[in-house]
Amino acid sequence: MECSVVSLPGGAAAFGARRRVLPAQAFWGAERQRRRRAVSVAPPARCSKMYVPGFGEGSPEKKAAINLQHFFNYIAVRIVLAQLESYNREAYVELKEFVSRTPLNDAEIFCKKLIRESPRHKGLAMRILEVRSAYAKTDFEWDNLKKLSFKMVDEANTKLMRDYVLEVSHIEDENYRK
Repeated sequence: MECSVVSLPGGAAAFGARRRVLPAQAFWGAERQRRRRAVSVAPPARCSKMYVPGFGEGSPEKKAAINLQHFFNYIAVRIVLAQLESYNREAYVELKEFVSRTPLNDAEIFCKKLIRESPRHKGLAMRILEVRSAYAKTDFEWDNLKKLSFKMVDEANTKLMRDYVLEVSHIEDENYRK
């Protein structure tokens, strides 16, 4: 690293002191201390994103991605079962039986158990993994998910607010009440 030379601030020269030139390293310790003080006193940086507490393992997006992975596994199992039902009845029955005794709520645990069940089940597990990946990458409509999520949140918020206003104002709305 190349060393630069720093001159003392103009304040020293203002008192008639002789202006000295010192290496930059002379100020490194003082600069770090000043930065630490400034950081501890400075207000938190403004950010356009909301802080979401309670997600020590990752962001809310990561949590959603994990849940989507479980959902894609469920979809892949359904697709593989539908495929097997039409051309390999024996494998269909085996996978159906395995699904009936093994919960699908955790994709990784389900696939680990399926792989270790038997060599035939290992082949089914590999097929499920392939379908899961292909569905997530090519068939799932990500734009539609975003639109539907926005729409559903807005509709649910509007309904809750409308219900509350009707409740506290004691107004009967025959068109709205169901």
